[in-house]
Amino acid sequence: MMKIFLKLIFFVIFITVLAIVIIYARGYRFDIEKKSLKSTGIISATSNPKAAKIYVNGELKGVTDTNLTLPPDNYWVEIKKEGYTSWSKNINLKGELVINIDPVLFPINPSLSPLTNLGIIKAVPTEDGDKIVLFASGSAYLFDAGKKTLPFFPPLNKIVDLSLLPNIIDDIKNIQVAFSPDQKQAIFSPSDDSSLERSYFLTLDENNLNPLDVTLSKEALIEAWQNEKNKNNIKILETFPKDFDKIASSSFEIISFSPNETKLLYKAKSSVELPLMINPPLISTNQTPEERSIIKNRIYVYDRKEDKNFLIINDQLSAINNQIKWYSDSRHFVVEEEKKISIIDYDGANKQTIYSGPFESSFFNPTDDGKIVVLINLNSQVNELPDLYLVGIR
Repeated sequence: MMKIFLKLIFFVIFITVLAIVIIYARGYRFDIEKKSLKSTGIISATSNPKAAKIYVNGELKGVTDTNLTLPPDNYWVEIKKEGYTSWSKNINLKGELVINIDPVLFPINPSLSPLTNLGIIKAVPTEDGDKIVLFASGSAYLFDAGKKTLPFFPPLNKIVDLSLLPNIIDDIKNIQVAFSPDQKQAIFSPSDDSSLERSYFLTLDENNLNPLDVTLSKEALIEAWQNEKNKNNIKILETFPKDFDKIASSSFEIISFSPNETKLLYKAKSSVELPLMINPPLISTNQTPEERSIIKNRIYVYDRKEDKNFLIINDQLSAINNQIKWYSDSRHFVVEEEKKISIIDYDGANKQTIYSGPFESSFFNPTDDGKIVVLINLNSQVNELPDLYLVGIR
């Protein structure tokens, strides 16, 4: 009888402890003043770099990485670290829910490292951003922005001696470059499309001693490349919700997919209402207000994992492809504006200036390891042309 009684007591204790653990894990806390359980929420705060200070409504609450248990309410959360840019956001915390924040902070004083000493007339990044075609006096080179090398000046692969490209060498600044879908071939063309000008097909990973003249077939070749790129885009869109796929195909101009292919940066070709693709909506998702009433000519980003759509740029900004690019983590954009380079969250929030030093306008290129490549002439009184420099922001 005693054994049964002890087992019963043990079972009751076990159930009680288990219930307390579950209640605690779901965010309930005992209010001593009201002598009752109250619902709370959790802000799980991490950051890169770590050990950044967490401020909630201006009050220091600790450092990342940590969980903050708070009553349901609206909170202004700031993440700060000395020597780095800060991050802030309004968080609407609800009971029994966990809100994850994981900001990336960037150094206020980034490093600057030279990458070439050629004297660059023109630089053209490949569409995937991994490589850069450089035009210097007499030659064209391929620079691999993501290649890890030990020498102070990373090696360049020569693509072609420009003397082998009649007509083009006379106007290097205006050379047009069209890349194949796999970014391994390119067509170099002059800015003048008259019948007297020549276009050349080149392989980017070797020195082209006999460039192929494709003047007569240039348009057909570029069209074939574009068709293949469109097919690749369709394959990626097939991983998005079906209803979004249909709307995107008819109403959106694809600018670019994020590196992990879970987000789409696009320009609206027509005004359309974007319905919910995930219904009911997911909980504990990005709380930045979204825009589902799409307006023609505006720039948006769509996140397929959370079914969120954010307005990034209105229709007053032109030449978008040259002014905004995906950052390597698929969570940020890199933007050139008013002689500075900024980085913003993919939802358009938290714009941070990461570089405001000298650089040649209209060229910047994020690398796959989180840095930025720019063209800079640090001694214009001596050097006529700029060179590639690496801006270290990670």
